[in-house]
Amino acid sequence: MTSTKIAVVGAPSSAGARLAGQEQAPSALRAAGLVSSLTELGFGVIDHGDTAEVEFRPDPENPRAQNAALVCQVVRDVAGMVEIASGGGALPVVLGGDCTITIGVIAGLLGRGSSLGVLYLDGDLDLNTPDTTPSGAFDGMVTAHLLGRGHPELARIGPRVPLLEESQLVYFGYNEGAGGIDPPELAALESSAALAVPVEAVREDPVAAAGRALAALESRVERILVHFDLDVADVPAVDVTHTGGLDLGEAFSVLEVFLASPWCAGLVFTEFNPRLDAGGSLAPQLANRLAEALGAVRRPGG
Repeated sequence: MTSTKIAVVGAPSSAGARLAGQEQAPSALRAAGLVSSLTELGFGVIDHGDTAEVEFRPDPENPRAQNAALVCQVVRDVAGMVEIASGGGALPVVLGGDCTITIGVIAGLLGRGSSLGVLYLDGDLDLNTPDTTPSGAFDGMVTAHLLGRGHPELARIGPRVPLLEESQLVYFGYNEGAGGIDPPELAALESSAALAVPVEAVREDPVAAAGRALAALESRVERILVHFDLDVADVPAVDVTHTGGLDLGEAFSVLEVFLASPWCAGLVFTEFNPRLDAGGSLAPQLANRLAEALGAVRRPGG
Protein backbone atom coordinates (compact mmCIF):
# COMPACT_ATOMS: atom_id res chain seq x y z
CA MET A 1 0.00 0.00 0.00
CA THR A 2 1.26 3.45 -0.89
CA SER A 3 1.72 5.32 2.38
CA THR A 4 -1.35 7.37 3.20
CA LYS A 5 -1.41 9.93 5.96
CA ILE A 6 -3.98 9.46 8.69
CA ALA A 7 -4.69 12.21 11.19
CA VAL A 8 -6.15 10.85 14.42
CA VAL A 9 -8.25 13.26 16.46
CA GLY A 10 -9.87 12.40 19.77
CA ALA A 11 -13.19 13.99 20.74
CA PRO A 12 -13.72 12.74 24.31
CA SER A 13 -17.18 14.14 24.94
CA SER A 14 -20.47 12.76 26.19
CA ALA A 15 -22.03 16.24 26.40
CA GLY A 16 -24.73 15.31 23.90
CA ALA A 17 -25.41 11.87 25.33
CA ARG A 18 -27.77 10.44 27.95
CA LEU A 19 -25.08 8.92 30.17
CA ALA A 20 -21.46 9.52 31.05
CA GLY A 21 -18.82 7.19 29.63
CA GLN A 22 -18.42 7.92 25.93
CA GLU A 23 -15.78 10.51 26.80
CA GLN A 24 -13.51 7.56 27.68
CA ALA A 25 -13.65 5.98 24.22
CA PRO A 26 -10.70 7.72 22.52
CA SER A 27 -8.30 6.73 25.29
CA ALA A 28 -9.70 3.17 25.37
CA LEU A 29 -9.19 2.72 21.62
CA ARG A 30 -5.67 4.11 21.75
CA ALA A 31 -4.83 1.86 24.72
CA ALA A 32 -6.16 -1.09 22.70
CA GLY A 33 -3.57 -0.40 20.01
CA LEU A 34 -5.48 1.42 17.26
CA VAL A 35 -2.73 3.91 16.42
CA SER A 36 0.06 1.32 16.48
CA SER A 37 -2.01 -1.02 14.30
CA LEU A 38 -2.48 1.72 11.70
CA THR A 39 1.25 2.37 11.68
CA GLU A 40 1.95 -1.34 11.18
CA LEU A 41 -0.39 -1.28 8.18
CA GLY A 42 1.89 1.28 6.54
CA PHE A 43 -0.02 4.47 7.24
CA GLY A 44 1.79 7.64 8.17
CA VAL A 45 -0.08 8.41 11.38
CA ILE A 46 -0.16 11.77 13.11
CA ASP A 47 -2.01 11.72 16.41
CA HIS A 48 -3.27 15.23 17.08
CA GLY A 49 -4.44 14.36 20.56
CA ASP A 50 -7.80 15.29 22.00
CA THR A 51 -10.16 18.19 22.33
CA ALA A 52 -11.04 19.02 25.93
CA GLU A 53 -12.76 16.18 27.76
CA VAL A 54 -16.41 16.89 28.54
CA GLU A 55 -18.55 14.51 30.58
CA PHE A 56 -22.33 14.32 30.46
CA ARG A 57 -24.13 15.99 33.33
CA PRO A 58 -27.87 16.13 34.05
CA ASP A 59 -29.48 19.37 32.87
CA PRO A 60 -32.98 19.38 34.39
CA GLU A 61 -33.51 23.07 33.63
CA ASN A 62 -33.35 22.34 29.90
CA PRO A 63 -35.19 19.03 29.43
CA ARG A 64 -35.52 19.41 25.64
CA ALA A 65 -32.03 20.78 24.98
CA GLN A 66 -29.69 19.28 27.53
CA ASN A 67 -26.22 20.79 27.84
CA ALA A 68 -26.63 22.90 24.70
CA ALA A 69 -23.76 25.25 25.54
CA LEU A 70 -21.40 22.34 26.20
CA VAL A 71 -22.40 20.60 22.97
CA CYS A 72 -21.85 23.78 20.95
CA GLN A 73 -18.41 24.29 22.47
CA VAL A 74 -17.37 20.71 21.74
CA VAL A 75 -18.59 21.01 18.15
CA ARG A 76 -16.58 24.21 17.64
CA ASP A 77 -13.47 22.64 19.14
CA VAL A 78 -13.78 19.56 16.95
CA ALA A 79 -14.32 21.70 13.84
CA GLY A 80 -11.16 23.67 14.50
CA MET A 81 -9.02 20.60 15.13
CA VAL A 82 -10.37 18.72 12.10
CA GLU A 83 -9.74 21.66 9.77
CA ILE A 84 -6.11 21.69 10.89
CA ALA A 85 -5.68 17.91 10.95
CA SER A 86 -7.07 17.42 7.43
CA GLY A 87 -4.43 19.67 5.90
CA GLY A 88 -1.77 18.28 3.60
CA GLY A 89 -3.96 15.48 2.31
CA ALA A 90 -4.27 13.61 5.61
CA LEU A 91 -7.39 11.55 6.18
CA PRO A 92 -8.98 12.52 9.50
CA VAL A 93 -10.07 9.65 11.74
CA VAL A 94 -12.06 11.16 14.59
CA LEU A 95 -12.66 9.08 17.70
CA GLY A 96 -15.71 10.01 19.74
CA GLY A 97 -17.45 10.62 21.90
CA ASP A 98 -21.13 10.97 21.18
CA CYS A 99 -22.70 11.55 17.77
CA THR A 100 -22.80 15.34 18.02
CA ILE A 101 -19.08 15.51 17.24
CA THR A 102 -19.97 14.69 13.63
CA ILE A 103 -21.43 18.19 13.26
CA GLY A 104 -17.99 19.57 14.11
CA VAL A 105 -16.20 17.18 11.78
CA ILE A 106 -18.38 18.27 8.86
CA ALA A 107 -17.94 21.95 9.72
CA GLY A 108 -14.17 21.45 9.78
CA LEU A 109 -14.06 19.59 6.48
CA LEU A 110 -16.29 22.14 4.76
CA GLY A 111 -13.77 24.80 5.72
CA ARG A 112 -11.48 23.20 3.14
CA GLY A 113 -14.02 23.52 0.30
CA SER A 114 -15.70 21.25 -2.28
CA SER A 115 -19.02 19.51 -1.84
CA LEU A 116 -19.30 16.93 0.91
CA GLY A 117 -21.67 14.01 1.41
CA VAL A 118 -22.21 11.88 4.49
CA LEU A 119 -22.78 8.15 4.78
CA TYR A 120 -24.61 8.00 8.12
CA LEU A 121 -24.08 4.44 9.32
CA ASP A 122 -26.25 4.47 12.43
CA GLY A 123 -29.01 2.56 14.17
CA ASP A 124 -31.02 5.78 14.44
CA LEU A 125 -32.00 8.68 12.20
CA ASP A 126 -31.11 11.44 14.72
CA LEU A 127 -33.75 13.65 13.11
CA ASN A 128 -35.32 15.02 16.28
CA THR A 129 -35.17 18.68 17.27
CA PRO A 130 -35.71 20.30 20.67
CA ASP A 131 -39.37 20.61 19.70
CA THR A 132 -39.83 16.88 19.07
CA THR A 133 -37.29 15.11 21.27
CA PRO A 134 -38.51 12.98 24.20
CA SER A 135 -35.03 12.79 25.74
CA GLY A 136 -33.48 16.21 25.22
CA ALA A 137 -30.19 14.53 24.26
CA PHE A 138 -28.53 16.19 21.27
CA ASP A 139 -27.06 12.91 20.05
CA GLY A 140 -30.59 12.13 18.85
CA MET A 141 -30.74 15.39 16.87
CA VAL A 142 -27.55 15.34 14.82
CA THR A 143 -28.83 15.09 11.25
CA ALA A 144 -31.61 17.61 11.93
CA HIS A 145 -28.93 20.15 12.86
CA LEU A 146 -26.80 19.22 9.85
CA LEU A 147 -29.86 20.14 7.78
CA GLY A 148 -30.19 23.52 9.52
CA ARG A 149 -33.07 22.70 11.87
CA GLY A 150 -33.40 22.80 15.64
CA HIS A 151 -31.31 24.73 18.15
CA PRO A 152 -30.31 27.99 16.38
CA GLU A 153 -26.75 28.17 17.70
CA LEU A 154 -25.89 24.55 16.98
CA ALA A 155 -27.46 24.63 13.52
CA ARG A 156 -25.34 27.63 12.58
CA ILE A 157 -21.88 26.35 13.50
CA GLY A 158 -19.70 26.07 10.42
CA PRO A 159 -19.08 27.86 7.15
CA ARG A 160 -22.63 27.59 5.78
CA VAL A 161 -26.23 26.96 6.79
CA PRO A 162 -27.31 24.27 6.36
CA LEU A 163 -24.12 22.26 6.49
CA LEU A 164 -25.72 19.63 4.24
CA GLU A 165 -28.54 19.40 1.74
CA GLU A 166 -30.75 16.34 2.12
CA SER A 167 -29.50 14.91 -1.18
CA GLN A 168 -25.98 14.82 0.30
CA LEU A 169 -27.00 12.46 3.11
CA VAL A 170 -27.47 8.68 3.22
CA TYR A 171 -29.12 7.06 6.25
CA PHE A 172 -27.69 3.55 6.26
CA GLY A 173 -28.67 0.71 8.59
CA TYR A 174 -31.24 2.55 10.69
CA ASN A 175 -33.27 0.22 12.86
CA GLU A 176 -36.91 1.21 13.25
CA GLY A 177 -37.72 -2.08 14.92
CA ALA A 178 -35.42 -1.34 17.87
CA GLY A 179 -37.91 1.29 19.03
CA GLY A 180 -35.60 4.30 19.29
CA ILE A 181 -36.82 6.22 16.25
CA ASP A 182 -39.69 8.58 17.05
CA PRO A 183 -42.74 9.32 14.85
CA PRO A 184 -41.63 12.89 14.01
CA GLU A 185 -38.34 11.51 12.72
CA LEU A 186 -40.08 8.99 10.49
CA ALA A 187 -42.35 11.73 9.18
CA ALA A 188 -39.33 13.90 8.38
CA LEU A 189 -37.65 10.99 6.60
CA GLU A 190 -40.75 10.27 4.51
CA SER A 191 -40.60 13.74 2.96
CA SER A 192 -36.81 13.82 2.69
CA ALA A 193 -34.62 13.77 -0.42
CA ALA A 194 -32.00 11.79 1.49
CA LEU A 195 -31.32 8.19 0.51
CA ALA A 196 -32.65 5.83 3.19
CA VAL A 197 -31.42 2.24 3.54
CA PRO A 198 -32.95 0.46 6.56
CA VAL A 199 -31.23 -2.38 8.36
CA GLU A 200 -33.53 -4.96 6.75
CA ALA A 201 -32.29 -3.97 3.29
CA VAL A 202 -28.68 -4.01 4.46
CA ARG A 203 -28.86 -7.46 6.03
CA GLU A 204 -29.90 -9.14 2.76
CA ASP A 205 -26.40 -8.48 1.38
CA PRO A 206 -24.41 -5.89 3.38
CA VAL A 207 -21.57 -5.45 0.90
CA ALA A 208 -23.88 -5.07 -2.10
CA ALA A 209 -26.15 -2.64 -0.24
CA ALA A 210 -23.13 -0.58 0.78
CA GLY A 211 -21.86 -0.51 -2.78
CA ARG A 212 -25.18 0.76 -4.13
CA ALA A 213 -25.45 3.48 -1.49
CA LEU A 214 -21.86 4.56 -2.07
CA ALA A 215 -22.33 4.76 -5.83
CA ALA A 216 -25.46 6.86 -5.42
CA LEU A 217 -23.68 9.35 -3.16
CA GLU A 218 -20.52 9.45 -5.28
CA SER A 219 -22.66 10.67 -8.18
CA ARG A 220 -23.81 13.68 -6.13
CA VAL A 221 -20.74 14.93 -4.23
CA GLU A 222 -16.98 15.33 -4.50
CA ARG A 223 -16.01 14.05 -1.03
CA ILE A 224 -17.63 11.64 1.45
CA LEU A 225 -17.44 11.50 5.23
CA VAL A 226 -18.31 8.20 6.90
CA HIS A 227 -20.14 8.47 10.22
CA PHE A 228 -20.01 5.14 12.06
CA ASP A 229 -22.18 4.89 15.15
CA LEU A 230 -21.54 1.67 17.03
CA ASP A 231 -25.24 1.28 17.80
CA VAL A 232 -25.85 0.30 14.18
CA ALA A 233 -24.73 -3.08 15.49
CA ASP A 234 -26.48 -5.24 18.06
CA VAL A 235 -23.73 -4.99 20.68
CA PRO A 236 -23.39 -3.98 24.33
CA ALA A 237 -21.30 -0.99 25.44
CA VAL A 238 -23.57 1.57 23.79
CA ASP A 239 -25.91 3.86 25.71
CA VAL A 240 -29.01 2.50 23.96
CA THR A 241 -28.77 -1.03 22.59
CA HIS A 242 -30.37 -1.83 19.23
CA THR A 243 -31.78 -5.34 19.16
CA GLY A 244 -31.95 -6.65 15.62
CA GLY A 245 -29.10 -4.50 14.39
CA LEU A 246 -26.21 -5.71 12.26
CA ASP A 247 -23.65 -7.97 13.85
CA LEU A 248 -20.13 -6.58 14.15
CA GLY A 249 -18.89 -8.47 11.13
CA GLU A 250 -21.65 -7.08 8.93
CA ALA A 251 -21.17 -3.55 10.23
CA PHE A 252 -17.45 -3.54 9.59
CA SER A 253 -17.80 -5.14 6.16
CA VAL A 254 -20.03 -2.19 5.24
CA LEU A 255 -17.54 0.24 6.73
CA GLU A 256 -14.74 -1.25 4.64
CA VAL A 257 -16.73 -0.70 1.43
CA PHE A 258 -17.32 2.95 2.34
CA LEU A 259 -13.69 3.59 3.31
CA ALA A 260 -12.45 2.07 0.04
CA SER A 261 -14.03 4.90 -1.93
CA PRO A 262 -11.35 7.13 -3.44
CA TRP A 263 -13.55 10.05 -2.42
CA CYS A 264 -13.54 9.15 1.26
CA ALA A 265 -12.76 12.33 3.21
CA GLY A 266 -12.70 10.91 6.72
CA LEU A 267 -14.18 8.63 9.35
CA VAL A 268 -16.00 9.46 12.58
CA PHE A 269 -16.42 6.67 15.13
CA THR A 270 -19.01 7.36 17.83
CA GLU A 271 -21.17 6.04 20.68
CA PHE A 272 -18.81 3.44 22.21
CA ASN A 273 -19.14 3.62 26.01
CA PRO A 274 -16.21 1.89 27.74
CA ARG A 275 -18.01 2.08 31.10
CA LEU A 276 -20.49 -0.42 29.69
CA ASP A 277 -17.79 -2.68 28.20
CA ALA A 278 -17.79 -5.46 30.79
CA GLY A 279 -14.23 -6.61 31.38
CA GLY A 280 -12.91 -4.33 28.64
CA SER A 281 -13.29 -7.06 26.03
CA LEU A 282 -14.90 -5.01 23.27
CA ALA A 283 -12.33 -2.20 22.97
CA PRO A 284 -9.57 -4.44 21.51
CA GLN A 285 -12.03 -5.93 19.02
CA LEU A 286 -13.11 -2.47 17.90
CA ALA A 287 -9.54 -1.20 17.60
CA ASN A 288 -8.55 -4.21 15.48
CA ARG A 289 -11.62 -4.03 13.27
CA LEU A 290 -11.25 -0.28 12.75
CA ALA A 291 -7.63 -0.70 11.71
CA GLU A 292 -8.52 -3.53 9.33
CA ALA A 293 -11.34 -1.50 7.75
CA LEU A 294 -9.07 1.53 7.35
CA GLY A 295 -6.67 -0.72 5.48
CA ALA A 296 -9.06 -0.33 2.55
CA VAL A 297 -8.40 3.41 2.29
CA ARG A 298 -7.10 4.74 -0.97
CA ARG A 299 -6.90 8.29 -2.24
CA PRO A 300 -7.94 9.82 -5.61
CA GLY A 301 -5.18 9.07 -8.09
CA GLY A 302 -3.57 6.63 -5.63
